[in-house]
Amino acid sequence: MIHAFIKSFRHAIRGMGIALKSEQSFRLQIAAALLVTIALFLIPLSRVEQGVLLMAISMILVLELINSTLERMLDLFKPRLHPYVRDIKDLMAAAVLLASIFALVVGILILGPHAFTFLQL
Repeated sequence: MIHAFIKSFRHAIRGMGIALKSEQSFRLQIAAALLVTIALFLIPLSRVEQGVLLMAISMILVLELINSTLERMLDLFKPRLHPYVRDIKDLMAAAVLLASIFALVVGILILGPHAFTFLQL
């Protein structure tokens, strides 16, 4: 059982490596996630605020991985085979964009007042 868990963990790490190597959007989102995570340690936030920011980060990263997976699967069919392939890719990209916009708004709502206070000093 432990061996199977370790094997699954290795596959997951490999998947992260694939995403980091081949997906520019994922790399940018990881960079933004790291900046927000650093802010979590530097800015006095409540546990709820920290949790909300971490949930927003995880939502974006997971959605981006799902989007990348779906795009790779659909590329097997090629857009010329069915017009829905393009639509599905665009819909998934829209889901990531929408989640990113809302995550940005949440980040501004939580971190904005702290940044404003910092800039006034």
